Amino acid sequence: MREVAFIKQNKEKWLEFELNFSNKEKKSPDDVANLHIKIMNDLVYAQTYYPKSKVTSYLNKLAKTSFHKVYDSKRNTKNMFLYFFFDKVPLLSYQYRKYFYISFIFFFICFFIGLLSTFNDESFARQILGNSYVDQTLENIESGDAMAIYKGSSNWGSFIGIYDNNQRVGLNMFLSGLFLGIGTGFYIVYNAIMVAVFQAFFYQNNSLLDSLKGIWIHGTYEIFGIIIEAAAGYIIGASILFPGTLKRFQSFKIGVRDAFYIFISTIPFTIMAAFLEGYITRYSNKMPTIFCFSIILFSLVTISYYYLVLPFLVARKHGIR
Repeated sequence: MREVAFIKQNKEKWLEFELNFSNKEKKSPDDVANLHIKIMNDLVYAQTYYPKSKVTSYLNKLAKTSFHKVYDSKRNTKNMFLYFFFDKVPLLSYQYRKYFYISFIFFFICFFIGLLSTFNDESFARQILGNSYVDQTLENIESGDAMAIYKGSSNWGSFIGIYDNNQRVGLNMFLSGLFLGIGTGFYIVYNAIMVAVFQAFFYQNNSLLDSLKGIWIHGTYEIFGIIIEAAAGYIIGASILFPGTLKRFQSFKIGVRDAFYIFISTIPFTIMAAFLEGYITRYSNKMPTIFCFSIILFSLVTISYYYLVLPFLVARKHGIR
């Protein structure tokens, strides 16, 4: 179809949506959502056949600025909590999924760099983990309790302290996005290398199984959450660097708001990680190996489903592709 014919065929629908968006005409939430889906379909078509056309930029701007208005209008005010975690956040996760993928890829690149550095430099573990930690852990390994360093304080005290520390790390990941995402990248490099060095260190000292049982019981939620929080930081950085058809400040406001919602969604997982580390990890050497790995598998499945699978299901339910 020629571009002129495409515009003529659809311009009334676009004008109708603009009227609704500017509150000059009222429609039911379902009607608005259905109209938005049609706009998205037109945008996909325009991007395919008229990628450099002004109509493509126009449809892209219309779709981006309307996204939240459309789906906020479908919100059930009696279930704000459920709406936020099982509708709004999954839709945002779908919208920004490429930042999640970038965050995962970058984390694992840094992780493998940490592994290679540890295996090729005997002093690298001490540089990253510190002499005190390494020496104490070596003593614990010799005494038969590799994870003893994590069992010093009370359960409740550990839980509070661990949660406070993990939440600070996550907040730093998120806020560092204000520095064009560079600050977030720095935190990912540090944390990914530290995790890699930790695992390599225990492997070199014949305690890999103990470390897997003792660390990933809580580390699955913790590390996965850090990667998602880093993605939120990248969203902020990208909103500043790549405003698209929006004004830069408008793009920044949308980016910060969306990234904040994603960051908030990680808090329950951060709490669970602190709970597991404070109450379960310390007993990992006394628990059956299969029980430890069942906890790890359950944690991996639940958080992966929430951020990597559920967004596609919710988007499909809303007719978004």
